[in-house]
Amino acid sequence: KGHAVRIDGKKKMAKIILALALAAQALVPTRTALKSTNVRANARSEMTMAADGGVVLIGVAADSGCGKSTFMRRLTGIFGGTNVGPLGGGFDNGGWETNTLVSDTTTVICLDDYHLNDRGGRKVTGRTALDLAENNFDLMYEQLKELKAGNAIKKPIYNHVNGTLDTPEEITPTQIVIVEGLHPMADPRVRELLDFSLYLDITDDVKFAWKIQRDMVERGHSLESIQQSIEARKPDFDAFVAPQRGDADVVIQVLPTDLIPDEKEGKVLKVKFIQKEGKANFDPAYLFDEGSTIEWTPCGKKLTCSYPGIKFAYGPDEFLGNDVTVLEMDGKFDNLQELIYVESHLSNTATKFYGELTQQMIKMGDSPGSDNGTGFFQTLASLKIREFYEKLSGVEVEVEAPAKVAA
Repeated sequence: KGHAVRIDGKKKMAKIILALALAAQALVPTRTALKSTNVRANARSEMTMAADGGVVLIGVAADSGCGKSTFMRRLTGIFGGTNVGPLGGGFDNGGWETNTLVSDTTTVICLDDYHLNDRGGRKVTGRTALDLAENNFDLMYEQLKELKAGNAIKKPIYNHVNGTLDTPEEITPTQIVIVEGLHPMADPRVRELLDFSLYLDITDDVKFAWKIQRDMVERGHSLESIQQSIEARKPDFDAFVAPQRGDADVVIQVLPTDLIPDEKEGKVLKVKFIQKEGKANFDPAYLFDEGSTIEWTPCGKKLTCSYPGIKFAYGPDEFLGNDVTVLEMDGKFDNLQELIYVESHLSNTATKFYGELTQQMIKMGDSPGSDNGTGFFQTLASLKIREFYEKLSGVEVEVEAPAKVAA
């Protein structure tokens, strides 16, 4: 059984002053760089990895409209790098219509590019893009294997604007290659190539609430048409996408809040950070006492909470047949700078300096989910993936911490 935890309200004031000072500096840009920690890494070029198996491949699975783009910004921001943007500059800057985002350290590939047929072709087959039969897993596997070996590829492009398959583009791998989309873990060959995998799991009730907000409130669609749209794609989603949750190393699961009875708008959320046990080079983050079962309501003098408040939980569990460690947050933050108080009670967060998690949250304070558990756990996941990369590759991601503030 878990241990009950009571928070001591007499924490040293100097620590809190230091914490808030660090958080206040979060908007000051920090510089990051990759520093080799072994001879083999030193021999690699600054822009690409040699063909020695040095590329670290990360898979992120999620349905459309579930926060992949925001998570990609958080993750690539943690790794740093410069020249972030679309491959070739993008269509609006003299390039081409691309789904690939690059920096000098990361490459993000959208797996929609491996659709077997264009939009017109799927009308002929009568299948959706969710269906495994509409995706070219043979090519996906061969090309990701080449990237992982440090070799350039000519990758197809699925044009989301007009639904066509465009002229392939050349991808030269960077140290970190992230593949995101509907099916990064669906094919066992591709799954085996992944060094780390994450699934963004938005439950049906929250998806419905978000879609109503977007399509009915903002776009004027009827409730009936929204329900029909969701119900039409649900069988394929449940059959071809959702089963990947059991293969992911980390699942960020978004559910309706328990703090407000019958809350249907999806504006207050309960979010779970589900970490698979036994993953090499990955030590699950925990709250207070590792291995315990804990519920914590941090609202008080050090964390401002308006209705309905905030509640955290932590403990061991089982998820789809896997032993897992689960962190949970229900509610919203009122003041991101006070998040340092919560951060100080978490362990194994993979931060490089006191307050880094809070700093990263403040940097993306205007992004979706930055006031709740979705942004909080996406940021934590990014820090943990950075740590995983360092352990696996032997390459240190250098981060310049804010100047120390006298207590």
